[in-house]
Amino acid sequence: MLDAFDLPFMQRALAAVLLLSIAGGLLGTWVVLRRLAFFSHAVGTATFPGLVVAAPWGLAPPVAALGSALLFTAGLTRLIRDPRLGPDGATGLLVVAALALGSVLASDVYPAGVGVDRLLFGSLLGLTDQDLWLAAVVAAGALALSAAFGRTWLATGFEPQTAEALGVSRARGDWALLGGLAVAVVAMLPAVGALLAATLLVLPAATARLVARSVPQLLLGSVALGAAEGVVALWLAFELDLPPGPVLALLSGGVFAVVRTTQAVVPRVAVSAR
Repeated sequence: MLDAFDLPFMQRALAAVLLLSIAGGLLGTWVVLRRLAFFSHAVGTATFPGLVVAAPWGLAPPVAALGSALLFTAGLTRLIRDPRLGPDGATGLLVVAALALGSVLASDVYPAGVGVDRLLFGSLLGLTDQDLWLAAVVAAGALALSAAFGRTWLATGFEPQTAEALGVSRARGDWALLGGLAVAVVAMLPAVGALLAATLLVLPAATARLVARSVPQLLLGSVALGAAEGVVALWLAFELDLPPGPVLALLSGGVFAVVRTTQAVVPRVAVSAR
């Protein structure tokens, strides 16, 4: 298994997975606790049109993706004010619109030089030095945000009224979390693409939450599980000649299913044995 990581491109992919697992695990904990999984997936999908136009317009892909993510967030903030839609309805509407717009741009407007598969599913085995630096910056940023706003996110997420009475600013904490998620998603795009960015943010944390008994355990478990799943997915993708992003998504989903099924079955077996 270790022989596969002797290759330079595998070492680069391994470094990216480990760095992104830090950001994904830390921020993913708050995504799961604050029930922002759909938002995380939506932000990743919303970057698709920006990624399509980045090369033809001469823009850096992270800049174009971040611009799309910010436009999506602004539009969502406005739409959720309509009580007839609701947050989920507004998010779903914008996700469909972003995916449709990106597909039209990639197929009819900019048909040449746009790798739609890579935009949607990423390429862990084709990362650049710039991608690694961005992953490192985001990992450091996630650590800083968690240290600065962890208590705020915990207080406003579970006891918002009490937190506000104690002078904790919910708006500032929410904006810090949403902004951190947007930047983290942009950093994950080269590795796993627009459609699978939420894989690193949601699935490891959701699995760790099934067994963690405290927030510190959840934070550490999410980071460790994300790193472990990333390493195994890289090896499987190399050995089976498969795209790493989808392999990682399937592996993470499979681990969640196994843990959840085990928790449901074991108590029943113990009760029947009595």
